Amino acid sequence: MTIKSFEPKHMKVGVLTAALQELTPREVRDPDPDRAIEDWLQFARELGVHYVQLSSALHPTETDVPPEAMLDPVANTLDLRAPFDAARARRVQAAVKATGVSFSDLGYFDNMLHHDPAIRRRKHEFMLRVFDAAALLGVDAVCGFVGRNHQHGMDQNLLDFEAQMIPLLEEAKARGLSFRVEQCPMPGWTTLDTWHNNIAYTPGAWIRLHRICEKHGVGDQFRIHYDPSHAILMGQDTRSIFQYLKDEGYDFLIGGFHVKGQVIDARGVAAWGYGGQTLDRGDWKNGAPSPNPADHLNAWKKQTVLCEHELPGTARHDPLAYLQNRTVDWLDHQLAARELLALDVANTHLVVEHEYPPARIQDRERVRPLLQGAIAFVRHIDEAAAAMYALQHEVMPAQGFPVQGRGREPFRS
Repeated sequence: MTIKSFEPKHMKVGVLTAALQELTPREVRDPDPDRAIEDWLQFARELGVHYVQLSSALHPTETDVPPEAMLDPVANTLDLRAPFDAARARRVQAAVKATGVSFSDLGYFDNMLHHDPAIRRRKHEFMLRVFDAAALLGVDAVCGFVGRNHQHGMDQNLLDFEAQMIPLLEEAKARGLSFRVEQCPMPGWTTLDTWHNNIAYTPGAWIRLHRICEKHGVGDQFRIHYDPSHAILMGQDTRSIFQYLKDEGYDFLIGGFHVKGQVIDARGVAAWGYGGQTLDRGDWKNGAPSPNPADHLNAWKKQTVLCEHELPGTARHDPLAYLQNRTVDWLDHQLAARELLALDVANTHLVVEHEYPPARIQDRERVRPLLQGAIAFVRHIDEAAAAMYALQHEVMPAQGFPVQGRGREPFRS
């Protein structure tokens, strides 16, 4: 008999800077674009984390989507109106050293398959600036969306992906980066009836896209930044998704996690089903998309009529909701990741993302305790899962002790 010591492995907990996108007032940061990064690194230290996912976005004066039409306001903590150069990198690295807070990865969430060539080119050029910034900061990954060409069907978008994304992934490879795709289907991204507006929304699609990447020698650059809230939105559960990836030989595909929940409104599902509100949303006027950009926000009723994002730890969960895939079972999420995915657990990032609408406020003093509590919740859940995994898969088997019970199982109906 071998006695295996108890050695739980914990993931790295951090936070996405979009959690408080106006931490530094615009009148301060616009003329001094790296001030927002310095302020966020200091704020993260106050929150008790050692990592942030540094959010970037086209500046409100440059974006093709008016801020009033966006569900989540612009979070350009990393301001790339001008390229990020060595001098800027030295200033940011000095703040990293002073605070002890560094970067899990960089984030830029936009549509890389936009049908308009001029708009798409602007987004790609900006993504290359994000890649350059990541390389200068010594970060090994960038997180974002694939998007969709809304003028093409889904199968046609596989061709768009090959034509438009592969060159970007080749640029990522040249800089030693991987590109991690968040799987949000982005149903409210357009006033059209399309619901899946980010084609990398589910494991079946990830595998097909990865095969295209492998054909072009950039398979190692394409990874998934898994977010369980989007799985709940689509009626999926985390354990089944991870089991499917393992069964198909793609347990390596997930490279990081966004940690935000989703609480399904059973009344909204009763009214509209999982496709969300399809009629009379308010984003169309007189048979055409409204000329007022603010009305386009109503396109998000395809999602918000049936669910609401959870800041981890802030929602009361009905145990029955776990079994119906109507909310995230956080403990099993962390346990299933260890049991089913090919992860280097100690070097895997858990990035807390704050999109709980009523608390999405721009007040540092009010947001601080909310994020501190959510981060503590995530850290303790991960510690509990790490302890369970070490006991059930290492300590007990070494001594011949059986594990009690069955726990959650994949593919149950």
